[in-house]
Amino acid sequence: MTKTHSDAAIILGERVREQRLKLGLTLEDLASLSEMHWTSVGKIERGQVHPNVETLVRLATALNADPGVFVEGLTASMYEKRVHGLTAADFIREREREASRRSEAS
Repeated sequence: MTKTHSDAAIILGERVREQRLKLGLTLEDLASLSEMHWTSVGKIERGQVHPNVETLVRLATALNADPGVFVEGLTASMYEKRVHGLTAADFIREREREASRRSEAS
């Protein structure tokens, strides 16, 4: 059985495949249009790899799509290696709380 990269990679790959099939393109067609090897496109569609931004833009351009449609709704929590769920807002809020506690203690 082939290992997938992440839930996000699976969703992104499904979206690419759906758009490719909707246009009646083969893997080879899409690979040629996006200047990639067809096996690389296949790995992306199966969620085995997550494309970098350049690859995503190449695929989207070949598919006449906005690259954003492929990543819409994907979140960091969809990646297995995420250690924490903090955002910049969480970090700033905690930093401000800590500063407030220090000033109250002074």
